[in-house]
Amino acid sequence: MVEDLDSYDWKLLRALQEDSRLSHVELSEKVNLSPSQCARRLQRLEALGVVRGYTTILDQKKIGLGLTALVHITLERQAEATVEPTRRAILAMPEVVECLMVTGDNDYQLKVVVRDLEAFSAFINQKLMTLPGLQTMRSNIVLDQMKPYEGLPLG
Repeated sequence: MVEDLDSYDWKLLRALQEDSRLSHVELSEKVNLSPSQCARRLQRLEALGVVRGYTTILDQKKIGLGLTALVHITLERQAEATVEPTRRAILAMPEVVECLMVTGDNDYQLKVVVRDLEAFSAFINQKLMTLPGLQTMRSNIVLDQMKPYEGLPLG
């Protein structure tokens, strides 16, 4: 896939990561292409799946979501009968904003965002503790987000 991208595609991707609300005219000025060329390239990048969508980054504290936690989960065993129901259950939890299958002592790392400690306790007890095949769970409360996600390192 990388070999299908040229320098203009990379410039487009960098510009979109900085501000996905740029118009085709504004994008064309940033990457030195005509607006129609920008539009065609953008459609191609979307069709290839390089650009998966557009989103708005919200300030979680300003909308009442003041607690972020990292939750590490280990399952009793990695069998299809356990993994698939666990995956479906996690995908259905809106509080889980990111889920990674990881190597090491744990099977999954979840990034959980909730209102406060009381909401986190309820989430743990009512949702995570009911996961099929759950062996262990440990969590870390995030004290400060020193470097929030602002896009991929495109060089």
